[in-house]
Amino acid sequence: MNWGTGIVISFALFMSFILYFVFKVQSNHKYDNELVVEKYYQKERTFEQDLEKEKNAQNLADKLIVENLPEGIKITFPKSYDFKAIEGKVSLYRPSSQKLDFDVPISLSSPYLLIPKSTLVGGRWDIIIDWNYQGVGYINKEVVNI
Repeated sequence: MNWGTGIVISFALFMSFILYFVFKVQSNHKYDNELVVEKYYQKERTFEQDLEKEKNAQNLADKLIVENLPEGIKITFPKSYDFKAIEGKVSLYRPSSQKLDFDVPISLSSPYLLIPKSTLVGGRWDIIIDWNYQGVGYINKEVVNI
């Protein structure tokens, strides 16, 4: 056996080793390969609009408030706005499991929205509040640990 044969055998063994782990990770359901966003490219198209909405939210004199209370997550909208004219949705994103993600439409009968803790699993939640008032869009992003 010469040097060339030894090098070829070592490369073949190394590639086999790497391919074994690639196939193991792809075929085993224990290793989760979820995307952060299901429709990534469609979401990327609205990126500029979302930045503008975030800027609108930052420029508000009366800010939106997100509180973690014993009964749930309370989202209080600006008091200077008529809460009946506010529309949009609240997206709750669980980084550890895509199966727990859900959206709540904003339909207010008071100046705040309460998401009960009974619908939430303990841990970290990323909350995106995408709302409109009189044709102006706003996005607020918060992280809450339950």
